[in-house]
Amino acid sequence: MIYPIVAYGDPVLKKAAQEIKKEEFDPKLIDDMFETMYNAGGIGLAAPQIGKSIRLFIADASPLEDETIADFKKVFINPTIIEEFGEDWGYEEGCLSIPGIRGEVIRPSKLKIHYFDEQWNEHTHEFDGMPARIIQHEYDHIEGVLFIEYLSSLRKQLLKTKLLNISKGDVDTRYRMKFSKK
Repeated sequence: MIYPIVAYGDPVLKKAAQEIKKEEFDPKLIDDMFETMYNAGGIGLAAPQIGKSIRLFIADASPLEDETIADFKKVFINPTIIEEFGEDWGYEEGCLSIPGIRGEVIRPSKLKIHYFDEQWNEHTHEFDGMPARIIQHEYDHIEGVLFIEYLSSLRKQLLKTKLLNISKGDVDTRYRMKFSKK
């Protein structure tokens, strides 16, 4: 099932998500999230972006056509970033919930994360480079943080009208979106 992507302005994107209880979790949601992400042309998707305030995100870097990360396809259930380290580096990020807006975000190049996979196997891994960035971006979503919060005050001011238009539903995308009824 393909979910609509929740647009900027919806309160679900600004609140910290709840931990998932294994016995209450429907694993079909993971397949639905991958289907939704691929339909929208994304490389990562967090549950709040489909209106579910739970600690789950997925990633698949294969659309980036970079052989070094082509096999980076993962599910992160109840993740906790233990440490972020390494050199800070900038990269222009975008977000399915904020279509048409991109901005350079500075993040540490490496991280260590604890999580469960789709079979509820427990992992603690280190990631670096683009996989680390994708994880940091999606992790922010389950913490209620959007990439635009890392942008300068001036840049945010310049984007104010575009963001307002997105929140009102005045945006064109090739995927279905859900807009907040404020």
